[in-house]
Amino acid sequence: MTDPVYRTILLFDIEQYGSRDDVEQAFLRRVLYDVVDATLLASDIDETARLRADRGDSVMELIDTQASVPALVKTLLTETPARLHSKNRLFASSAQMRLRIVLSSGYVAVDELDGWVGSDLNHAVRLLNSDPLRDALKQRDDDCVLCVSDGIYQGVVRHGPLGVRPDNFHRITVETKEGPTVAWLHGERGSADVSEAAAAQPDAAADAAPAAGSSNSNSKTRIGRDQYGVAGGTVHGNLNFGLPERGEGR
Repeated sequence: MTDPVYRTILLFDIEQYGSRDDVEQAFLRRVLYDVVDATLLASDIDETARLRADRGDSVMELIDTQASVPALVKTLLTETPARLHSKNRLFASSAQMRLRIVLSSGYVAVDELDGWVGSDLNHAVRLLNSDPLRDALKQRDDDCVLCVSDGIYQGVVRHGPLGVRPDNFHRITVETKEGPTVAWLHGERGSADVSEAAAAQPDAAADAAPAAGSSNSNSKTRIGRDQYGVAGGTVHGNLNFGLPERGEGR
């Protein structure tokens, strides 16, 4: 097995591939290759800078770290959906293709059987097959949906490179065999995402306002003689009107 090498990991998967017959599957695979090749070409990623693995209904690309990740993200948000749409509009419904796309990064090794090995690759595959990504594609009319790992988001997307808007991504939590993991999904929140976001946010109003009738143990009001100047409203902090502190003489 080769030593693990750090790579950008790009995954594409065809929705409902297994429900198509053999002829349709063969056609979809050719279209998928066209879309993937066009995406990488538009990102200025040469064939010598990438390694491909074919998984039937999906394609995995290991990309050299010298390739620009910001340029690839921009292409995935613009060129890839446009090219896929231009193809689908010419096809019958049975031949139209919708894609789940994941962009991640990490260390990957190649074993003696030319198989790819690495926990970072496993993590990317978990995202590709996750329910939030599948649900997002089902709930939208778009031809594809993009999910990026937390590392790609924090290192690239959140800085807003040209053509990439961080506010168009939202955080999701994906349950995997290894435990929950954070990723970032492009596009509007689905119903499940909205529920998750609401549950994750603390009730600021409840935290800020004490319950009715409760007292603040950190505040004191001490009045020792007639007082002037406080006519009403809310007073925060201590009030000390001439009453000496303990230990002071009168």
